[in-house]
Amino acid sequence: MRGLRIFLGLLFLGVAGLATADVDGIPDSATWYFHANFDAMRDGKSSRGIYDWLNAEVFQEIRDEVGIDFDQEAERLTAFSSAGAGPVILLDGNISQDTRDKIMAIAAADGELQTFKSSGKAYYFFDGDGDGSSKGDIDIEIDSLEKEAYVSFALKDKIVVTNTQDQMKELLANNGRIESQGSDDNALFVLRAERSLIQAGLRADEMDEGDDWDSNILRNTKQLAVMMADLGDKLGLEAQLMASEPEMANSLASVIRGLIGLQVFNEEMDPDISAVLQSTTVDVAGSTLKLSLSLDPDTVVSALED
Repeated sequence: MRGLRIFLGLLFLGVAGLATADVDGIPDSATWYFHANFDAMRDGKSSRGIYDWLNAEVFQEIRDEVGIDFDQEAERLTAFSSAGAGPVILLDGNISQDTRDKIMAIAAADGELQTFKSSGKAYYFFDGDGDGSSKGDIDIEIDSLEKEAYVSFALKDKIVVTNTQDQMKELLANNGRIESQGSDDNALFVLRAERSLIQAGLRADEMDEGDDWDSNILRNTKQLAVMMADLGDKLGLEAQLMASEPEMANSLASVIRGLIGLQVFNEEMDPDISAVLQSTTVDVAGSTLKLSLSLDPDTVVSALED
């Protein structure tokens, strides 16, 4: 099922290194979410450079590998996962029949294709061996989707990919949404901005333990969310961290302020980076730490190219 893995890997992982579709569609049971608004990047004054980089470095790779032109068709990407349910990926845009045919051909060539219907809408189950034995130069794996996935084109202007059949049935029944189970004070919070470009969040206390998460900060973190927005001449970056208790949030804020203060007077530091640090604000409200800064678009693009 390597062909489908390449498509999903480039679609999801390729842009995740960079966060309106209706992000209210993220269910409160989600353990993580990611949302990118490509239309806003195309139209934004300060974000156009980021979009051009994305088109050249990520979308071009998709065009080369699978012949699908995201520059012409992709408007928004939303992905999330709930504990034990696996990932859901929603791509919004003017999806052409040619693109649909190519995705079907990629998946069907590597595994068994089965067709189902739910709520009067068709969806497909792709079952592959997941061993990466097919030809290709890119080795991208998404653990939960590399062996099997459900895909549907039945919703208007959407491609829907899920890990389980129950997820697909619920999304088709609710026009691309998984309904939240009522009010939840511990629901994963979603940041807001008028011209949001990229958003992501996770429940750090529900992620699998391992070396990647083994740090004092993350051990004392319940939730983490980040967002990039177009501020006109600048790009705004905001991060919010919900600590286990107010004392921890204040301690982390002190550490961050101290590190910023030390680096600002580092004579070897690039002046542009120093200016960014000086513009950074660190605030605490209860158990939540908020970090905000503005960035020159050229500085961001330069960092991406490096």
